[in-house]
Amino acid sequence: MLIKNTGADTIGTSNPVLVDCPPMKGAETMLRQSDKITALYCRLSRDDELQGDSNSIVNQKAILSKYAKENHFPNPQFFVDDGYSGANFDRPSWSELVALIEDEKVGVLIVKDMSRLGRDYLRVGLYTDVLFPEKGVRFIAISNGIDSAQQQENDFTPFLNIINEWYCRDTSKKIRAVMKSKGEAGEHLCTNPPYGYMKDPDNKKQWIVDGEAAEVVKRIFALCLDGYGPSQIARILKEDKVITPTIHFQQTGRATRNAPPDNPYNWTSDTIADILERPEYQGHTVNFKTYKQSYKSKRTCYNPEEKWLVFENTHEAIIDADTWARVQELRKNKRRPARTGKTNMFSGIVRCADCGEKLYYCTSKNFEARQDHFVCSTSRLKGKAVCSTHFIRAVVLEQGVLAHMRLTIACVANHEEQFRKAMGAKQKAEAKKELAAKRRQLTQAERRIEELDRLFKRIYEDNANGKLSDSRFQMLADDYEQEQEELREKLLRLNEEINEQEEQSENIDRFISKVRKYLDLDELTPAVLNDMVKAVYVHAPDKSKGHREQQIDISYDLVGILPASLLNNLQNGETA
Repeated sequence: MLIKNTGADTIGTSNPVLVDCPPMKGAETMLRQSDKITALYCRLSRDDELQGDSNSIVNQKAILSKYAKENHFPNPQFFVDDGYSGANFDRPSWSELVALIEDEKVGVLIVKDMSRLGRDYLRVGLYTDVLFPEKGVRFIAISNGIDSAQQQENDFTPFLNIINEWYCRDTSKKIRAVMKSKGEAGEHLCTNPPYGYMKDPDNKKQWIVDGEAAEVVKRIFALCLDGYGPSQIARILKEDKVITPTIHFQQTGRATRNAPPDNPYNWTSDTIADILERPEYQGHTVNFKTYKQSYKSKRTCYNPEEKWLVFENTHEAIIDADTWARVQELRKNKRRPARTGKTNMFSGIVRCADCGEKLYYCTSKNFEARQDHFVCSTSRLKGKAVCSTHFIRAVVLEQGVLAHMRLTIACVANHEEQFRKAMGAKQKAEAKKELAAKRRQLTQAERRIEELDRLFKRIYEDNANGKLSDSRFQMLADDYEQEQEELREKLLRLNEEINEQEEQSENIDRFISKVRKYLDLDELTPAVLNDMVKAVYVHAPDKSKGHREQQIDISYDLVGILPASLLNNLQNGETA
């Protein structure tokens, strides 16, 4: 700064003197403050929108603009978050504004009222009591009469923040109650149907099959039955240029949460696994699979299956129940390729008959196909003393299982009614008659239990009124209680018998339906094996007769192990 001084008595000369003086601190601060912006922040959530125009963005802008102009605040600039909850501080414009505040580029922040800033009193307090003062930001909430430049007027601010959060908490409780009611009534709780379905144009609450996507879902389940894992299935779809769900949703006009991938065919193993594990593809509505700890948390937590609420057959199924169940079994027994890259359809299915553990698939790049084999994992890891060696060549295993399956299919197809009887499931007419009789007994027992409750109440009143002696009352009460206990036990037994009989009959019907699909079975494929068989048990070899004999037991889906005697009797035209 230059100052011209001509006072001779002070300087001792008549010539002008240039003196360097430090700048005035106040002037520099005022200059810098005038360059800062006045941030006018607006926020609107969906709930606010329902209340009318008072909180609309247009109205907020008008109020803020007028206030800034009348009070001569410089450099006004709007920051708008439209459609964001006050409990959520991850808002684009708010994040931009906070970044400017931290860079000390904001002089004044003005909102219509405290709730526009947010409804989390801890986070709001952090900004108003810590960040804004540190960065020299003057904060004004017009409707609440709050101005940080007038400290004495701000004593009520913390209470406003708490009240605003109470509003948010109350809204969350109401929303949870509504969602709980909808979920318990069987309505879909998710905003968008899963891949393979779409909303019915005539009824938005109903799902209908999305043909193109449903075919991809069916293919994914079929590939899993063929023995492919999620990573392999993803690679196949990618190679065949099948578009991903996100791209499909975009093309069909559906909103998506995920950004579209650069490669429209870039399927991932996680996407495949999610599809394979969704029970909705059976035609069921499944509610309450997830939850959140509180309205402040964004983290999604997963409920155990026992807390799910399942409503069956609410929409058209894409995957039948048997295919779904088999895929879930396969997913539990995940199979990985050997180090050579080879795989075998029996991996994860073949087990040791003695210890129950899986048999390892052993192969080598130098092996011929006939040399690939399976060996007991317990024997290899813990030694023969724990479990003797259960060794079987893969080609022998395949031939044996195929022969047994062809025999089973022939026996069941040619002697269906005899098979039902042999399996303990009577002919349909007899089964229906027996079930009807048991249900009548069940109804009679339930009615008698209700009648005993009424009788017990009556004798209690008679005893209280003196019409029935204490000893007589106790004797009758004991008799009624004993009869009720016996009836309850009978109810449980009848229910178990009915359920077991219904399930057994249903399982045999489903197994026979499977058999009909493979009447001309010539070759064993992973799809056929995984559809028909749950496990294959390999016994230790028997060499007592001078040659190697080995027994294998096949546990079929729905019916379990079929004894050799049963199949032989059926083959010979006899009933077991």
